[in-house]
Amino acid sequence: MRGAAARNISKAWLLVALLAAVFAGFGWLLADLRGAVLFAFCSLLAASAAYAVGDRALLGMLGARPFALAEDPILRSTTDRIAAQLRITPPKLQLIDDTFPRAFVVGRGPRSSTLAVSTGLLTALPMPEVEAVIAHELAHVRSRDVLTQTYAVLLSTTLLELTRIGGFLSRFLLTVLAPIGAAFTHLLLSPRREHAADAAAAGLVDPHDLADALLRLDRAAELVEFHAAPSTEPLYTVSPFDHTERIARMFVTHPPVAERVARLRVPRG
Repeated sequence: MRGAAARNISKAWLLVALLAAVFAGFGWLLADLRGAVLFAFCSLLAASAAYAVGDRALLGMLGARPFALAEDPILRSTTDRIAAQLRITPPKLQLIDDTFPRAFVVGRGPRSSTLAVSTGLLTALPMPEVEAVIAHELAHVRSRDVLTQTYAVLLSTTLLELTRIGGFLSRFLLTVLAPIGAAFTHLLLSPRREHAADAAAAGLVDPHDLADALLRLDRAAELVEFHAAPSTEPLYTVSPFDHTERIARMFVTHPPVAERVARLRVPRG
């Protein structure tokens, strides 16, 4: 996981440098060197703000709220135990009052992260499978996937939100900005991160519980329509979006569930 963590930190710095260069280019066109310096400085300030509060912004967008221990003491103790096994600081917990089963993590890394789970996840999955999903999500924290996921989703979601201006301009902006957001997403996030998180989780819980949870979450996505920005796809354990839709298909970063399940079902010995 150390190699994965180093790669994710490098990718985050690459994104910051790339955006600073792009904004500096715009500034140069407008006001030569002074404009380039000003625009680059502003982009670095924006990156600092995203690092500091980007996780809270995403949690707010997705309707998460603070978790109270009395709501589910077992969830808190399970999360703490798995965090201890992965040698990370126990994440903050938040709940999403939604019947659609889902879970995700946001944050900066092993010392600062937040795990959000929906009430639908807690009711739809038996506890061993909930534990497996938590292990998978916290594996993303251990490898610092959570940092690049948070950056990529925040950037692409912001770009998609800019297309809501309205009128003919909305469609034009969607045509231009959605591919840019998708390109940044795929630049930062590889499907291999999901296989790595599955493997790490399988070392802590019964891999068949994780495989069953993936299948159950995948079926939920087929049976119930899910409403959220397609750019949030990288956050979830299993993609909840309809991939026949063009915009949703652009942001797919998860490998096929059947492939993930097959790997988890392989006998270990």
